[in-house]
Amino acid sequence: MPGIIKISFVSIILIFSMAACKKDDDGGKNNQPVQFVFTSDAHYGITRTSFQGKANADAHTVNAAMVASMNTLPDLVLPQDGGVNAGKKISSVDYVIEAGDIANRMEVSATVQTAAQSWDQFKTDYLDGLTLRDKNGQKATFLMVPGNHDVSNTIGYYAKMQPVTDASSMAQIYNYIFKPGVLRTAASYDYNNDRINYSRDIAGVHFCFIQMWPDSSVRIWLNKDLQNVSATTPVVIVAHDQPAVVSNHFTNPNGTHTINSTDKFDNVLDEHFKDGSAATVSGTIEQRAFAAFLKQHPNVTLYLHGHVHESKFYTWNGPDNDVALSTASADSPMKGVASAADEKKLSFLFAVLDPVTMNITIRECLWNTSAAAPTAPIQWGNSITVNLKKK
Repeated sequence: MPGIIKISFVSIILIFSMAACKKDDDGGKNNQPVQFVFTSDAHYGITRTSFQGKANADAHTVNAAMVASMNTLPDLVLPQDGGVNAGKKISSVDYVIEAGDIANRMEVSATVQTAAQSWDQFKTDYLDGLTLRDKNGQKATFLMVPGNHDVSNTIGYYAKMQPVTDASSMAQIYNYIFKPGVLRTAASYDYNNDRINYSRDIAGVHFCFIQMWPDSSVRIWLNKDLQNVSATTPVVIVAHDQPAVVSNHFTNPNGTHTINSTDKFDNVLDEHFKDGSAATVSGTIEQRAFAAFLKQHPNVTLYLHGHVHESKFYTWNGPDNDVALSTASADSPMKGVASAADEKKLSFLFAVLDPVTMNITIRECLWNTSAAAPTAPIQWGNSITVNLKKK
């Protein structure tokens, strides 16, 4: 099985050079709020037990239906909930953000498909199917990060996969975000160098989009990126993994650090696991290091993530209860903790950011509340308002 891929000094320099910050500050024109969709874990390649009266509905069908619902947002009026733009018509959507696991891991099963096939379906549904427009009438900007399934398809996994590897979704995410002169393919994508870390300045807020989770390797990039950001500028981190990261995502600390069915580490994070030899032990040391990073950068005030397959708003306090990071996670259309069993709970998140007050309201959009009426309008669920300037 494949082992951990080392990152050289040259690789780190390449990571820095390919991940420069881009100014996307169109949403702050005339101090108008910025509006964006946040979703995650499309998991193309698998089926869900039931959806809108159909058994074993594939991810292509389910995600296309969710995108169709997203496309109705401009005609909706936000609820009178006291949040940003409460009671106002949405009219425009500036960004759509996807937090990874576009392709499901290619483990051998009745529904397995390649990452290449999954990317093609994702492109059809999201990149081509979204009709949302921003305040200037331009197509909403699509931003994304990879998930652990995308990475495992690229570097291998300890359970049998068919094929053994396919880097297609990672390569295509890289191409879409960085638009390199020479496009990457599944064959030419270089996992050592082609890392997906980048940032955007949006309406006075610095958004950091990172590969997987802020481990020691990603924090090198983050510290470099934040050198050019004022300490008074709010920072939002967008990642696949939750702040309380799962231990098996780290690199195997045992032996020659390979991906194997005995140790069961995924090696999708570069950092070697420090809390012991078992993937089932909590990663306290690693989480403590991230908490220390937050103390060094108190302007990091919001964290958006996927992976847990749950629509949830909470505060991450760290393993020692000494930080307070406002956090939001998105549901998965295919693997939701609540929505897998009850399709009426399927959701994505809709955020409105006020560049004047720096308040952001994130609202839950329940998009499939009636299986008998698939085109029923979105219903508003839970919400949270966070002041990004708050220390």
